Amino acid sequence: MEKEHSDLFTNETERQLYYIEKLNAVLKEKEALLGRKVTCHVTTFGCQMNARDSEKLLGILKNAGFLETDDEENADFVIFNTCTVRDNANQRVYGRLGALKSIVKKNPDKKIALCGCMMQENSVIEKLRKSYGFVNLIFGTHNLFKFAELCYRMYEEGEMIIDIWDKTDEIVEDLPVERKYSFKSGVNIMFGCNNFCTYCIVPYVRGRERSRNSIEIIREIEKLAKDGVKEVMLLGQNVNSYGKGLENEISFPELLKEVCKVEGIERIRFMTSHPKDLSDELIEVMKSSDKICRHLHLPLQSGSTKILTAMNRRYTKESYVELALKIRNEIPDIAITSDIIVGFPGETKEDIDDTIDVINTVSFDGAFTFVYSKRTGTPAAGMDNQVSEEFVRTHFDRVLKTVQDNAKAQAHKKTGRTEKVLVEEINEHDSSMVTGRLSNNLIVHFKGDKSLIGTIVNVKLNECKDFYYYGEMIGDC
Repeated sequence: MEKEHSDLFTNETERQLYYIEKLNAVLKEKEALLGRKVTCHVTTFGCQMNARDSEKLLGILKNAGFLETDDEENADFVIFNTCTVRDNANQRVYGRLGALKSIVKKNPDKKIALCGCMMQENSVIEKLRKSYGFVNLIFGTHNLFKFAELCYRMYEEGEMIIDIWDKTDEIVEDLPVERKYSFKSGVNIMFGCNNFCTYCIVPYVRGRERSRNSIEIIREIEKLAKDGVKEVMLLGQNVNSYGKGLENEISFPELLKEVCKVEGIERIRFMTSHPKDLSDELIEVMKSSDKICRHLHLPLQSGSTKILTAMNRRYTKESYVELALKIRNEIPDIAITSDIIVGFPGETKEDIDDTIDVINTVSFDGAFTFVYSKRTGTPAAGMDNQVSEEFVRTHFDRVLKTVQDNAKAQAHKKTGRTEKVLVEEINEHDSSMVTGRLSNNLIVHFKGDKSLIGTIVNVKLNECKDFYYYGEMIGDC
């Protein structure tokens, strides 16, 4: 009997490591025929959680024997890790597939896989079946850990494989990962979302909230620290909900305290926080730890209580402002960034005025400002008071300008100060400079070489260019 059909596996990780070995054997045969390594290319659409998922995909691929390439057109295996938060993300994927169609005709051995949030939509799967039959593998958000097994089947069976799960309680996080950076890493602490904002598709494609065991999270972070990681970003759709439903439940602030104890970790970030349940305990933990970065992403979405109610955000304009100002008062050097939607159904000029009022009152250090995207399957898509494109064009520019004016003013406050900077890369425009990131998440460019990458140094912020700085290294921290 084949091992994969037996009871010899003690857990899912062991099963998938077995399939990595089997996939490796398949690739060796192909290498012998090609006279070279089999190449792969992973394209990521969407959020930090998708970026982390792509690191997992790439880790599995490299352990199986693939060679990563930047050349999507000529790669033997192309994987699109998709996002579906906005319709234009879907259209970008269809556009990329269209461009690959003629390439696949010339090279039928080329393999294409699609995964991620977009694949959890039934209408997408039907469209792929009908119009993109050259795609070889389709899987979703809940069974990403099965990637090695699915790849092996793809090569062995030679037909389109579709493996979509509606939900899962299984969390498998100890498979190979190929980090983009040696000195920083994302760490999943939970998956899914229970909030069901009326504009958002995420709970339907990522599923309900599931928290990882805190012991496993700390063990992963300790391993990262031993591997030279200095900064971790704790990832979840709503980190403030972490721990709910766990047998030995701890809160997100309590988890942060445990992460702060890990030797070698010097910076801790997290996203995203939902305003409705950001606690005083979390503010106190952030305030009292010099490891937790002075940056909080706190999505507003709208400054109008009427629109917030229609969005099912479960806070008001007044409660959001009270919370944000409390955070600023308790942690004066914190940067608060946000998400803002313009053009939600039923929105009026007065509602936009409320949003602008909140932006000016809180003085956001930055905000991702989006035009409302009608997502099929969400309650907001069925609302009969959709706003006009003309309304959106007029008021989006007002909101964006207000955000930018506040962000510039906040950034200029640090000019002349000396701050700690984590050096991330050689500057892409000037190889005599390096680019790093402040605790508040802003970028600074200064003279340096590649030996500084991954280190934390003191930099004097000599010149503010509104959204980034030019500085001068003063010395090691």
